[in-house]
Amino acid sequence: MSRTNFQDLLDAGAHFGHLKRKWNPAMAPYIFMERNGIHIIDLHKTVAKIDEAADAMKQIAKSGKRVLFVATKKQAKEIVAEKASEVGMPYITERWAGGMLTNFPTIRKAVKKMDSIDKMATDGTFDNLSKREKLQITRQRAKLEKNLGSIADLNRLPAALFVVDVMKENIAVAEAVRLGIPVFGIVDTNSNPNNIDFVIPANDDATKSIEIILSAMVDALKEGALERKMDKAENEEEVPEVKEKRTRASKRVQKDADVEETPAAATEE
Repeated sequence: MSRTNFQDLLDAGAHFGHLKRKWNPAMAPYIFMERNGIHIIDLHKTVAKIDEAADAMKQIAKSGKRVLFVATKKQAKEIVAEKASEVGMPYITERWAGGMLTNFPTIRKAVKKMDSIDKMATDGTFDNLSKREKLQITRQRAKLEKNLGSIADLNRLPAALFVVDVMKENIAVAEAVRLGIPVFGIVDTNSNPNNIDFVIPANDDATKSIEIILSAMVDALKEGALERKMDKAENEEEVPEVKEKRTRASKRVQKDADVEETPAAATEE
């Protein structure tokens, strides 16, 4: 059974591509026809690609790994933040900071800086600062929160990237490709699908189109996480009771006890 409904995608306008003159020829396999100078995306292929991407997402969640969602365009920000939060996945909806993946240790330092500021606020250090110093640090903390807040708990590189509008987020895609991180992307008719591992051909400007595709990904991640939890529970039930190993020390104690008991037994005889 498919994870998305063809009619739902149609109603959401997922089939509307860009003007013919703006197209990328590499998207030809996913274009159904042209109407009034606009390319129409083949939604049958979109449905198949959503299923393919969702299956891969499910396996990532099942293995306990994480996906970083990226969408800095206005119509995608809110829905990406909402959907990614549902499954506890990190997301970027503000400006992509160059080197966020390729220079990950520096990003981690920025996150630690944010943590140290938080610590200052709780251990009383903040109270000893001047009003001006407090204001500067508060602004610095707010800026860090805006850019890095959602990835503050990302301790290692993500297992995959999910991108809305691969053309707009080309820097994020380039960094992922350089590091060999798989990229899932909603790809419109004006974009290049060649560097995208899991291409989802669809309108990347319509909020409803984005929402339907993201919902399918999030549902798959939930399934994977649930299966991981069930497998873990089953494995814990199947673990056999391990007999306590007798260490050298315990054997020596037992031997001493036997020696002490021997004279007593001899006296009784």
